[in-house]
Amino acid sequence: MSLSTKFRVRPEDKVDLDHLDADWKPKGMDRAEAEEKFAQLTTRLQDLQHMMYAEDKRSLLVVLQGRDAAGKDGTIRHVFGPMNPQGCKVTSFKVPSKLEASHDFLWRCHLAAPRRGQVGIFNRSHYEDVLVVRVHDLVPEARWKARYEHINNFERLLADSGTTVLKFMLHIDRDEQLERFRKRIDKPHKNWKISDADYSERRYWDDYTKAFSDVLRRCSRDEAPWFVIPSNRKWARNFAIASIVAETMEGLGMAFPEPTVDMDEIKRMYHEAENAE
Repeated sequence: MSLSTKFRVRPEDKVDLDHLDADWKPKGMDRAEAEEKFAQLTTRLQDLQHMMYAEDKRSLLVVLQGRDAAGKDGTIRHVFGPMNPQGCKVTSFKVPSKLEASHDFLWRCHLAAPRRGQVGIFNRSHYEDVLVVRVHDLVPEARWKARYEHINNFERLLADSGTTVLKFMLHIDRDEQLERFRKRIDKPHKNWKISDADYSERRYWDDYTKAFSDVLRRCSRDEAPWFVIPSNRKWARNFAIASIVAETMEGLGMAFPEPTVDMDEIKRMYHEAENAE
């Protein structure tokens, strides 16, 4: 079974995050073997991104969601960091600015969607408006409930316009989150990541679990599937996501475009220039 099949949420599936093992590791593969294969995958992803950029016919949007300290930044750095920045853009969605808040909730996300030839990565996304907004009761229930359909329609529009959409929910358990918070305290170079919300949000763990479960059930569609990635082991997380992205991009049937010049004439001119030296 491919990892795309193993971790994919089918439409209307009910995902019980409380009973989903966040400690998964690839079967029959230790960390060293997985990291060796991961290195090969990142090289392959570079080649596939280069082909997408050259072809200029389609784009890829990767959405990363998860609880605090789930590993969104780490995933971006390790899986997508090797890609050429010329064809890859990361957008982080924080509290909406005054300008963003003056538009509909999807405006800023549509503005950041990748154009043809590009890979776009959302660090958090439009799903914040049915996660944190729901948990903290920031808008009436009727309003955030209506957003599931708006989100599905938005992602369908992207897909119909040539954007492949992959969404990854990085799943960690309570103990792992607390351990990662401890490391932020103990390691000075990680102190900058600490916020009051790290701990205040933990009291809403069960509320977020329900909110994530509804997102996965209501918004995983064939044109924009969700994948729940066990993420306690960072190396296993990176391997799984890189595998799914590479498999998806390989299935797009991309090809380098044909040259726009007469190659025989170009070769003739090259050899003339070479002989003239």
